Amino acid sequence: MVADETRAETASSRRGRVTITDIARRAGVSVPTVSRVVNGRSDVSPGTRARVEELLRRHGYRKRAAAPGRRAGLIDLVFNDLDGPWAVEIIRGVEEVAHAAGVGTVVSAVHGRSGDARQWTRNLRARACDGVVLVTSALDPVLHQELRILGVPLVVVDPAGSPALDVPTVGAANRSGALAATGHLLALGHRRIGLIAGPPRLQCSRALQDGYRAALEDAGIAVDESLIVPGDFHHESGFAACDALLGLPEPPTAVFAACDQMALGAIEALRRRGLRVPQDMSVVGFDDLPEVRWSAPPLTTVRQPLADMGRTAARTVLRRPRDERPDPPRVELGTDLILRSSTAPPPGAAASD
Repeated sequence: MVADETRAETASSRRGRVTITDIARRAGVSVPTVSRVVNGRSDVSPGTRARVEELLRRHGYRKRAAAPGRRAGLIDLVFNDLDGPWAVEIIRGVEEVAHAAGVGTVVSAVHGRSGDARQWTRNLRARACDGVVLVTSALDPVLHQELRILGVPLVVVDPAGSPALDVPTVGAANRSGALAATGHLLALGHRRIGLIAGPPRLQCSRALQDGYRAALEDAGIAVDESLIVPGDFHHESGFAACDALLGLPEPPTAVFAACDQMALGAIEALRRRGLRVPQDMSVVGFDDLPEVRWSAPPLTTVRQPLADMGRTAARTVLRRPRDERPDPPRVELGTDLILRSSTAPPPGAAASD
């Protein structure tokens, strides 16, 4: 049996490409069964599916490749979590470029669950696509290898960790944005500035905290760790974090939140305590989502070029198969501090020059 399988593999190597028939013979199943796995059908037992998928991965089988010079007509846009206006802005940027190129966009969310990721991988294998844009996720080595086998170009937007060196990434200048936001509050005269931080596993969260710390240190102010409270980029965590900061023996006079949604949560926490923004406490966000222009008061924030990040990622992934120009390992787009009405000098103080 081993000798027969070895001869079959050698024969396939000579042909240059493994076929469904080859996979069926090695898995000990019928050709229609392999076809059902390739096409993502559910009517295959888990054990058989796992065996066939392993053989497909091992031998680099791909259902169908687009003809030379032609596009498959799809970009896969994959989020770890798909909720809120932040994701909408990324989608808007990707879709704009894809539409102009005559390419469709398939949006998925894997929610950090391995089952969701496996299902998405099965779906990807069952269709040709021009590339994958992976948003705010850790690049799993198995997924990376799978995409390499399938020959699918990959770009990571705002990576959670440090991706492989051969994977282009697109992000924002988070550190300098946080430096500007904290520096603005310092210039207004604030000395106790709270930080509602993002999840520490994310690269963007670490960069934001680095910028916050650097601004304080540059001003000769020691970082008070009690003023740094973690959040999860949702309104509720901003509310809870601000409530915790207000409960300190010496609360901050200003708060910088790592995203606009947490900043809006902080404003609601202040409102429920009868405190006013910015008269009693200043609040700065990060992202410049459309909704914050209409908050009460309009939010001072750092504009993160979310739609531009999506556009850049889509252009990169569409360009890679044609090798029009080499891609840098990381593209970092600039951020801008947008001044509105949610910041002012602390009570009893005046802004410095």
